Amino acid sequence: MDKRQRRIAIIDTERCKPEKTNYACMHVCPPQRAGVKVFEIDEETKFPRINEELCIGCGICVKHCVFKAIIIVNLPYPVENEIVHRYGPNMFSLYRLPIPVRGSVTGLIGQNAIGKSTSLKILAGLLKPNLGNYENPPEWDEVIERFKGTLLQQYFSKLANGELKVVYKPQYVDMIPKVIKGKVNEVLKKRDERGISDLLIDELRLGEILDRPISKLSGGELQKFAIAVAIEKDADVYLFDEPASYLDVLERMRVAKVIRELAEKNHKYVLVAEHDLAILDYISDNVCIYYGEPNAYGIVSKPRSVREGINIFLEGYIPDENVRFRSSPIRFSVIAPVDESARKEILLTYPKLRKSFNGFYLEISPGELRKGEVIGVLGPNGIGKTTFIRLIAGILKPDEGYEWKLPEQLVISYKPQYLSEFVGDEEWLTVREKIENARRGAVEDKWFRTYVIHPLGLERILDMELGDLSGGELQKVAIAYALAKKADLYLLDEPSAYISAEDRFWVAKTIKNLAQANNATIIVVEHDLLVVDYIANRLIVFEGEPGRHGIATGPYTMLEGMNKFLKILGITFRRDKTTQRPRINKPGSRLDLQQKALGQYYYVG
Repeated sequence: MDKRQRRIAIIDTERCKPEKTNYACMHVCPPQRAGVKVFEIDEETKFPRINEELCIGCGICVKHCVFKAIIIVNLPYPVENEIVHRYGPNMFSLYRLPIPVRGSVTGLIGQNAIGKSTSLKILAGLLKPNLGNYENPPEWDEVIERFKGTLLQQYFSKLANGELKVVYKPQYVDMIPKVIKGKVNEVLKKRDERGISDLLIDELRLGEILDRPISKLSGGELQKFAIAVAIEKDADVYLFDEPASYLDVLERMRVAKVIRELAEKNHKYVLVAEHDLAILDYISDNVCIYYGEPNAYGIVSKPRSVREGINIFLEGYIPDENVRFRSSPIRFSVIAPVDESARKEILLTYPKLRKSFNGFYLEISPGELRKGEVIGVLGPNGIGKTTFIRLIAGILKPDEGYEWKLPEQLVISYKPQYLSEFVGDEEWLTVREKIENARRGAVEDKWFRTYVIHPLGLERILDMELGDLSGGELQKVAIAYALAKKADLYLLDEPSAYISAEDRFWVAKTIKNLAQANNATIIVVEHDLLVVDYIANRLIVFEGEPGRHGIATGPYTMLEGMNKFLKILGITFRRDKTTQRPRINKPGSRLDLQQKALGQYYYVG
């Protein structure tokens, strides 16, 4: 074995189903067939186990595993000395940790299943680092000694002695109703250790749900409730795992503001793992990049300034560590204030539409959709974006404009917002079978494999059942299913939900490629402004009062539409000089005030 590398063998026990196979992985292993015990079967769990010292890394077992549950990777040897935690034999390993800094917000960037949540659990004291020794885990003294000479030594010393009070806002807020009962107002008042519940209720706009049982809250409401409960605790360390999930852009800004104040005004340790790069940029003082192999191992980079760190993440290359973790960089282009859509052929024209139900009404201004363009849809939650999509898809009938009909020859492909609608009662179908239901032969189609299957990383899960997938995996399958259809118009409702920042841009690239290659029209409802900036040619903007009435206008040019939407939010964007990505200006800063005075909320040059 190369002295500079260590081999890691991972067996995903959630995917492996030993009762359904004859251990094909073991029977095809060349050393095993020659009498070397590379594979052994755990007598209790019946799962196979791979001896990493004897594994030759040929990869034959990986190809023959019918469940795609095996990963064989080579780890750069020097990093092995920096292992922080390993869950067990043939299980995920984490190398290095982010360093909390009092009075600063440390942001964490990386793919799903790369170790961000594990890091937060370790720093929260919920998981004691075993330094790779899962059979005989070290005591705290040994852990503290391991980090001698770093800021983590002092941090873990205080954590072990109970001198640090830590609050951890978990990633999966949908689990909260199972452990916390009662009404929102009662819980907030009961857990308010800092005397700020009234202030948080106002800042996070929780007033309308105060008398509602926690079990009746939506995903976004649960998210804001969880953040409020975390912030009102009197602690030294505040850890937030994906605080922007389920929230619209305006709600994300409000959340970012109250989290930043924990560090700025209260001088606390604050760490935030987040996939929305615009929000992470706005909220953080420094960032750590996570790279490696999802579900196998994750390595934490040294802390960087927030601008440098996010730019490195977009570039896919860490210069001082000489590590390339993505094959190509993510590039943004400056949109010229010229409406190029007028040169494109009109696909569909729709009149003024109106729809009312359950005390809510939606008004849609007349508009047209053109071939070969991606149209972004922006607006808060509960404003009617999904209703608009369903009206255009013909799923709903309008109250006004009902005489309007979709052209009979128009073929539409629709990805719903809620993945439960996509799966339905077909949890038993494999990913391959589901995509083939959209278009026979799609999975073997060369273009589809190159521009959809490969970028979305679906090869490993093609033969897995839908019911066994994570939320992020299922989202990417739903996107692939929608794009597999030969359609004129594709309607994608919140395609970046549940997936990492890296995967969001692969999804965006896939959507752009389809629009250009097939001259198709694609409408994308999205809350991540960087994704919208990256993907859209024009915008439809929603305004009004969430839950009561919505008004949809456009499509606008990107310049006009973003200016209109950002003015509603009261924020301004500048462009990063290196990557051209949009960055949120600090409210009240010189640039913010200057752009507002000029009416340039969306800065393009």
